[in-house]
Amino acid sequence: METTIKNRGWQVTMAGMGINLALGVLYAWSIFKGAIKASIEKGGPGAFTWDHASINDPYAVCCLTFAFAMIVAGKCQDKIGPARTALIGGLLVGAGFTMMAFSPAYVAWVVGFGVLAGAGFGFGYSAATPPALKWFPSSKTGLIAGIVVAGFGVAPVYIAPLSSYLIGTFGIQQAMFFLAAAFTVIACGLSFLLANPPAGYVPAESPKADPTKAVAAKAKSSNDANVSEMLKSYKFYVLWLAFFIGAGAGLMVIGSVAGLAKKSLGPLAFVAVAIMALGNAGGRVGAGILSDKIGRKATLIVMLCLQSVMMFAALTVINTGSAALLVLLATFIGFNYGSNLALFPTFAKDYWGFKNYGMNYGALFTAWGVGGFVMGKVSEALNAQPGGMSKSFMLAGTLLLVGAALTTTLKTGTEKAKATEPAHAPVCMPSFMDEFTRGLGVLLGFVEAPAWNANRLR
Repeated sequence: METTIKNRGWQVTMAGMGINLALGVLYAWSIFKGAIKASIEKGGPGAFTWDHASINDPYAVCCLTFAFAMIVAGKCQDKIGPARTALIGGLLVGAGFTMMAFSPAYVAWVVGFGVLAGAGFGFGYSAATPPALKWFPSSKTGLIAGIVVAGFGVAPVYIAPLSSYLIGTFGIQQAMFFLAAAFTVIACGLSFLLANPPAGYVPAESPKADPTKAVAAKAKSSNDANVSEMLKSYKFYVLWLAFFIGAGAGLMVIGSVAGLAKKSLGPLAFVAVAIMALGNAGGRVGAGILSDKIGRKATLIVMLCLQSVMMFAALTVINTGSAALLVLLATFIGFNYGSNLALFPTFAKDYWGFKNYGMNYGALFTAWGVGGFVMGKVSEALNAQPGGMSKSFMLAGTLLLVGAALTTTLKTGTEKAKATEPAHAPVCMPSFMDEFTRGLGVLLGFVEAPAWNANRLR
């Protein structure tokens, strides 16, 4: 019977990536912010009259709403399916942008972008990855998750120039109408292509897959935990803090890099932003692939450490004023930040299974919103001081090393998986430096992906 089931895995994966490409309009906020600021300064009939200190409030509210909406959206995804959940997301984003189109009032934008669109981003994002993962074997979990979320990362490459053109040609509010219509149609249309596999569907493992890894993966798949069970696990809190640091540190400096690009590149500053977006998307796919080869834990340690190196390197780059070095720095920061968005959904699947995946990952994803909000505020406070930008980079680099150290405390398998592992299976818990150097070697192509520990977390 299983042979008669058509595998729709790649269709669902591409639909999920397309939805994220549309929902990536979140990253157009820097364009909206600049236009609002210009309108305030210009004044006149119909102009924005906000206080300058409140310009970023809709975005801050959006990030928090996005993160916490993931919990509700995850529950919906688990109960009513991904298609309906993504459809709700598309409608919410459309409603939010329509509200913004009708009024330049501060409240209208906080509610429209911050609450409605933020919730829509959460619903759409939460529905895109789970169904895609369910169509593929565990050996491709990282790759598929990376491809789906890459859509969100690469979106600024087209959204930034598109938004700039629409605002420059039609004005801020008319541009919101166009964006509302376009992204509602795209997100809602693609939502109908999302589907979970039928009950009993078991994806075939690759002929090259290690059979001992397949045994471990099968054991893990039976470990379906609900939210209350997940919250009793120390792993959740370690991952939440690591996600808080990894995402928060990346978000707190990405804005600073964009500002530095304007000083170094002038009108070509968008080049650095676009390259950072490509690095962001590449990090999601690259980290996903690497984690399938050397394990999630080792990959996360490598990425956090490399991101820390980039933060400390930024202390020198910002003083040189070199455009080339700035673009290179932006690429690596984007790459390492993007890796978080591929690794943590796969951690959630590996540790707590598929049954309640949507809500479980929604709870874990709150770290992204809280991290961006808290560390963004800290960065703003530091930047207001003399040498504050350097302090922001130093703080981010230090916290990333703390996150890497925290990650080493994760056990290399689930408790239920251990109970069903073959008696002869080797168990190994490598040290921090073992994990880091091994993972870095694979990342740079110096060594092959290890097969020495078939039972570590994939």
